[in-house]
Amino acid sequence: MVDLSLLPAPAMIETIDAEAIITRMATAFTAWALDEHGVDVSGIVSLEGEPLAVQMQFYAYEEAQLRAAFNDVLKSTLLAFAAGTDLDHVAADHGVTRLAGEGDDQLRSRVILADQGNSAAGSEEWYAFHARSASVEVANVAVYRKGTGPEIELAVLSTAADGVASEDLLLAVRTVVTSPSVRALNDVVTVVAATRVFVDVTADIWLLPQTPMAVFDGLEAELRAALTSEGGIGFDVNEAWIKAKLMRAGVANVSLTISDIVVADNIAATIGTVTLTYKGRMR
Repeated sequence: MVDLSLLPAPAMIETIDAEAIITRMATAFTAWALDEHGVDVSGIVSLEGEPLAVQMQFYAYEEAQLRAAFNDVLKSTLLAFAAGTDLDHVAADHGVTRLAGEGDDQLRSRVILADQGNSAAGSEEWYAFHARSASVEVANVAVYRKGTGPEIELAVLSTAADGVASEDLLLAVRTVVTSPSVRALNDVVTVVAATRVFVDVTADIWLLPQTPMAVFDGLEAELRAALTSEGGIGFDVNEAWIKAKLMRAGVANVSLTISDIVVADNIAATIGTVTLTYKGRMR
């Protein structure tokens, strides 16, 4: 699935620099005053507290606010940035409507699946979209073929604390994905509950000399967030991946010992207990 966070910043979204706006206004006003009225105000517009300088700062602030508002309007039309009812309208352009209780991130990912799955009925994205659309309780779904035949299995991860889908949820998904309007003619579709496996992390951390302790304090939360964002059903968690996530800016070294977790198609790895030990600073 497309990762919207990896897209470059849109060229139409302007970076706003209030100081640059003030400088441009002061330069333009100084040139105009000299050309039109023969008055040199260059020394006045640069004086802190001078009424004319204060006016320039106010006008620059107003322009910056206007440009920021325009940026927000542009963002509201883009899938990666739209939120709330703006996102509802963007999704509607893709033929997707929000489920009751569905959050923006869930809706956004279903829009992506809808676009990718419409290329051909029976694709992984096709089944994933319809499974996710069956209920807001579907947190994640993996679609894979069993062997070389027509058997396709969908593993459903629930939003429940343990991730295990209830029989009612499995039935809701099964009803949708096996319906004549969704199931490809030759596919034999089975829906199963995905399960979680917990990965405990123990690591020693060294910081660079000038790194604030806040960096160390935030490592656990960032590690958990990374797996939530990048992981999912069938995602293997290995030592290299964990070390890469802990080696953020300001960290000098990470030492950990962990057995690589290779998961099956219907299992989702989740971070269990995290024990990080601050070992000092090194260059």
